Amino acid sequence: MTYIEIIALIVSGILVGFINTLAGGGSIISLSILMLLGLPANVANGTNRIGILVQNITAVASFKQQKVLEVKKGLLLAIPAIVGSVIGAWIAVDINEDIFEKAIAVIMLVMLGFTLFNPQRFVYGNKELSEKKLNIWQILIFFFIGMYGGFIQLGVGYFLIAGIVLGVGYDLVKTNAMKVLIVLIYTPFTLIIFIMNDQVNWAYGLILTIGTFIGAFIASRMAVKRGVNFVKWVIVLVILFTASHLFGIIDIKEILGTLVK
Repeated sequence: MTYIEIIALIVSGILVGFINTLAGGGSIISLSILMLLGLPANVANGTNRIGILVQNITAVASFKQQKVLEVKKGLLLAIPAIVGSVIGAWIAVDINEDIFEKAIAVIMLVMLGFTLFNPQRFVYGNKELSEKKLNIWQILIFFFIGMYGGFIQLGVGYFLIAGIVLGVGYDLVKTNAMKVLIVLIYTPFTLIIFIMNDQVNWAYGLILTIGTFIGAFIASRMAVKRGVNFVKWVIVLVILFTASHLFGIIDIKEILGTLVK
């Protein structure tokens, strides 16, 4: 492994940790870098989980310290997500990724519409809804979100944000705290499955983790300090960037390849 490869992994990790903690979709960068450095897509998918795990440990600890994390409800929502994530990880190799990526891009743009045109509902939450007990529909929603997260992880933050804000009623700061808690809880289960199938490159994964730790720490502090409006505009920019990549308007692999050279 060269110094350029190490630097590329750490820098991409910082970006991934920052973007995933505030919004989602950062795995586009890490998956692209890992594949650019020669890992097959399935191994890149598994290797990426190491950085995701450490990133969310860091973010959860920071959000908890700042007293914005609703642990009890987060744990309840994590249970169906765990079940779904295990199923998603096992079927990860059996789905047409190109079609699925286009579907993600469409959903991201729908969420962009919610963010821009209905901010009172999407950004600031619903106190009355947040005080209600969980129902069967919320459990099913988080089961399917977990299944998707187990499959590829890319963009799962958007689904979790939508599920928590619209389904549970929290504002974006509390939502991001709960989002990273749920991902933290189900990630070890999916990582074990990828390890069992020999789809994890530990050298690349651990170096990537150095960056995700730094990025997650910075982002979790900024989310609370800057408030929901700051998080909203980060989400808008990341959605536009991610959707542009998925629709083929820009090529992140090509951009990263130019930087690595």
